[in-house]
Amino acid sequence: MSRDGTRLEMMGLLAAAGSELCACDIESHFDLSQPTISHHLKILREAGLVTGERRGTWVYYAIDKGTLARLAECQKLAGG
Repeated sequence: MSRDGTRLEMMGLLAAAGSELCACDIESHFDLSQPTISHHLKILREAGLVTGERRGTWVYYAIDKGTLARLAECQKLAGG
């Protein structure tokens, strides 16, 4: 899977969850190392697509609410 494909799949996981996911739950869906998963999540955070909140050892990720609104608007424009 390409780097972009991995990030899109991560976004799909978060969207399907409908709420936040622990980084450990995201990691379990991929055959990638923990540092690689963290790198992809960092890129998504820096792009403003996801939010992350540290709780103890783990970080919990969710799709940014502004991103959700933009995606819904794109879906409307695409006729979906």
